[in-house]
Amino acid sequence: MNQIKVSNLTKNYQTGKIVYEVLKGIDFSIEDGEFVSICGPSGSGKTTLLYVLGGLEPYTSGSVEIFDKELNTYNDREKSKMRSQDIGFVFQFYNLIPNLTVYENIMLSSVLGSNKTKEEIMNVLDSVGMKDYHGYYPSQLSGGMQQRVAIARCLINDPKIIFADEPIGSLDHKNGIAIMELFKKLNQTYHKTILMVTHNEDTTIYGTRTLHMLDGKVIIDEKNNQ
Repeated sequence: MNQIKVSNLTKNYQTGKIVYEVLKGIDFSIEDGEFVSICGPSGSGKTTLLYVLGGLEPYTSGSVEIFDKELNTYNDREKSKMRSQDIGFVFQFYNLIPNLTVYENIMLSSVLGSNKTKEEIMNVLDSVGMKDYHGYYPSQLSGGMQQRVAIARCLINDPKIIFADEPIGSLDHKNGIAIMELFKKLNQTYHKTILMVTHNEDTTIYGTRTLHMLDGKVIIDEKNNQ
């Protein structure tokens, strides 16, 4: 079943009288359980595409269907509900609240979403290897550990799709590999659909499929060898 279907998608920005075409007639679909990497050079449109699909930015023309419903037909309340319950985001920067503990950061996301129990929160922390650090503050954690907490925050409301924007961009090589292994586990063990933007083609081996972008277009759409 298609969780995302994109047809002839375009996205323009206008500055004064100048119109910039960022996305140019993009077509693809993503099925339940896929782990799709979007790679390409800076300025190719990959992050804009991710934000459009996640409902964070509007698009100019074409069609984006999420869970078989046209994204443009969602009102603001429906988009907010979708982002808090059906999809989750992981960004390059962790954006944890510094004066809250690991547990409290996850609990806050739970309250904003579907209000999980303490046991459920601890189980999610356990799934990302952070259960023993639930009482720590972000400043007491390494970058890799903070990103694990950010992933737990994304997972707490059990999203169907995870959107990840350069999730290891701020990490060293060792921590980057550990986070990519975690994403692979989330896909293969927990059957999460993942759409990940990356400038590092080496990370695409963890996924099931890769979209290569250049100048606002998908120029190659290929299955990965598993």
